[in-house]
Amino acid sequence: MLWVSSRISNAPIILNVDCDMYSNNMDSVRDVLCFFMDEENGDEIGFVQFPQNFDNLTTNDLYGSSFDVINKVELHGMDNNGGPLYIGTGCFHRRETLIQDSASVLEETCKPLASCGYEENTEWGKEMGLKYGCPVEDVLTGFAIHCRGWRSVYFNPERKGFLGVAPTTLLQSLVQHKRWTEGDLQIFLSQYCPLLYGHGKIPLKLQLSYCVYLLWAANCLASLYYVTIPSLCLLRGISLFPKVSSQWSYPFIYTIMATSAYSAGEFVWCGGTVRGWWNDQRMWLYKRTTSYFFAFLDNILRLLGTSKSAFVVTAKVADNDVSKRYERELMEFGAPSPMFTILTTLAWLNALSFIGVLLKLAVHGQTPDQLAMQIILCGLLVCVNQPLYEGIFL
Repeated sequence: MLWVSSRISNAPIILNVDCDMYSNNMDSVRDVLCFFMDEENGDEIGFVQFPQNFDNLTTNDLYGSSFDVINKVELHGMDNNGGPLYIGTGCFHRRETLIQDSASVLEETCKPLASCGYEENTEWGKEMGLKYGCPVEDVLTGFAIHCRGWRSVYFNPERKGFLGVAPTTLLQSLVQHKRWTEGDLQIFLSQYCPLLYGHGKIPLKLQLSYCVYLLWAANCLASLYYVTIPSLCLLRGISLFPKVSSQWSYPFIYTIMATSAYSAGEFVWCGGTVRGWWNDQRMWLYKRTTSYFFAFLDNILRLLGTSKSAFVVTAKVADNDVSKRYERELMEFGAPSPMFTILTTLAWLNALSFIGVLLKLAVHGQTPDQLAMQIILCGLLVCVNQPLYEGIFL
């Protein structure tokens, strides 16, 4: 489409959206032109990014698809660091950031333009157009644009500019995040690592802003530790935290309570509900222990030469029964997946550890002072996994 449009209209501004998205604001184009045509800084702006919003979210956002905190807090923060990343949809590009060509070659290139081999032995996918060879070509392309000296702008109007379709099953959401985080980590481990490729080209604060997302997959290591080791130690009576009655427990208690309260308050301030926040916490746990883990593993295998990256399209079509369960906010486990194997294994581990330690304390008449923090952590994991237990037993 970039090739063809460059030969037909060669319009200076390009809009791209996902195939399941539609325009929801008739003023979007006019508003964007105000940024590109600004007399003071307009010539510095390479693209204007809208947030990714959906029109089929449930009241409490069952699968954590709204990205409210990212849309209303984090991307606004990146706006001050040099501009938000390109998220692949709802974005207006200045054409020259993607295509630089001479008008003199117009006639010669019109005929072979539609050929499948048009891009062979050219700079397409490297220095022209979108970057090839990465599951998140949007992030990589936006990063390359930033490194060439362009800025981007994040625009989040009160009336949402574009709306799409969010995943309606758990597996769809997990597969989608697996692709995103696999591609993000692939960028970090490649020649385009922001700390290396971006050094001297973009501000350090923008390099670090990119790293926040590119290192999502690595979060699987800490998450897997906290959902397995404390629970296993509970079964053996091994304490990993200070006694609750000890003053050494105060920093742990403060950190847990403060971060949870801040996270919940921020989520509600961004327009969510308390139950929506709880669903969001569950989905972050599920994504980190499955999607991020498989993304991390695939990157290791790719570096060892035993695997290649693949672009897996997220299915957005659901039958009537699935749609009805989604509207009732019932989590869907219909399709088999190794991701569900990991989730159910962890759910069983935490449930057995929690019940086992309570029975042991009751039988021996012991106080839970020494193991209290681990018991609380294990109990919270059991509560988070409620939909899994319902899926197993009901």
